[in-house]
Amino acid sequence: MRHYLLEAGSWGLVVFLVFLCMPESGSAASPIWAPPPLTQLIEEGIVLNKEIKSLEARVESLKEEIPFAGSLDDLRLGFAILNLPTDTFSFNQEAMTQKQIFIAQKFPWFGKLDLKSQRATLMAVRQEAVLQARRLELARKIAISYYELGFVATSLEINKRLTDTVSQLLRVAETRYATGRGLQQDVLQAQVELSKLLDEKIRLEKRRRTLEDKINGLLNRESFTPVRPPDGLNYPDLQLNVKDLQNKALKENPQLRVRQTKIDITAVEIQLAKKQYWPDMDIRLAYGQRGEDFTGRDLSNLVSGSVTLNIPLWQRKRQDSKLAATKKDHEAAINFYRNLLESLPYRVDALVTEIHDTQRNYRLFSDALLLQADQWANSSLKAYEVGSLEFNTMIEAQIRLLRFELQAANYIFNIYQKRAELEEVLGGPL
Repeated sequence: MRHYLLEAGSWGLVVFLVFLCMPESGSAASPIWAPPPLTQLIEEGIVLNKEIKSLEARVESLKEEIPFAGSLDDLRLGFAILNLPTDTFSFNQEAMTQKQIFIAQKFPWFGKLDLKSQRATLMAVRQEAVLQARRLELARKIAISYYELGFVATSLEINKRLTDTVSQLLRVAETRYATGRGLQQDVLQAQVELSKLLDEKIRLEKRRRTLEDKINGLLNRESFTPVRPPDGLNYPDLQLNVKDLQNKALKENPQLRVRQTKIDITAVEIQLAKKQYWPDMDIRLAYGQRGEDFTGRDLSNLVSGSVTLNIPLWQRKRQDSKLAATKKDHEAAINFYRNLLESLPYRVDALVTEIHDTQRNYRLFSDALLLQADQWANSSLKAYEVGSLEFNTMIEAQIRLLRFELQAANYIFNIYQKRAELEEVLGGPL
């Protein structure tokens, strides 16, 4: 388990190295693999998305707080009048009457400021991991909607081809029926199929607009902009090694880093709570100016100093309770971390399994079913033309062929979607 608890002497160097390795908050590069059109959408989303902007500002805010957390309180300057008699309010009646100016400075117990600086740095590191996780999540959401939009666009294309095919078959059926060689039910069946395709087209167009609205919303665009769906995506022949990907996820998953850093923050807070048993020191240095006394004798000025310590008198209610609370927070952070640590490998395995299964399904369709469906469609059309096959069998064969093409395309889009989900878990591209 990685921890950031370090000796005070080396902390400055480590803080520098931590921020040197942290990515720039304003970076707009796509955090996952994507084809060029999708890359442009993701980069636009990272630049324009208001939640991302808010998280980036929060990261910068926490970075700016690091010097403040490790600094002393402001020096205090004060003015006072001491021992002024209330019967005359005369400055020369009493020898101890004086006009005083003083400075005071509070010094926390040794090590407290360094621990506060460590905690502030870790909070900035944690927020950077939160930002990276949100960028990955946004990229994944855009990618999944984009690939689904591609499937809907392909479905509309298949719908059009089916409509053209059924329209041609309808004309053939009408001709055959008019010449007495066909049945009226063939004409009616073709008309029913056309109506079903029209209903499907309406639903697909509605779904397409919904997906475009969703992508525009993720990108925080001010007005609706049509989104061009993916075109010509090749079959992704991914060769995935589960063990290597699981190791990558355990090293680079940003949510895991968020939880790791929470452990480190609570560990620092435990050390800080232990320091609260020791008192802070308030040092005060004063200079008192005195004038002449009532006899006309000049009085010397006075210098005084003091050190004030806070006494942990209510230790049971304050220091003990605070230490117990931080230990419970640390325990909760460890369990929260372990839960994700143990579940990540299974999430990776599940996604890789889904990708492999979808790849096998696609190869089955592309290597066998599509070829068989094409042969069935051609032979059934020829058989229908010579009157040796019923119309409903022939039209089913034509529809089945294009439906198989659509299913094969769906497998491709599904693989790309699962790849985006997998890369979100891995913390970056494959």
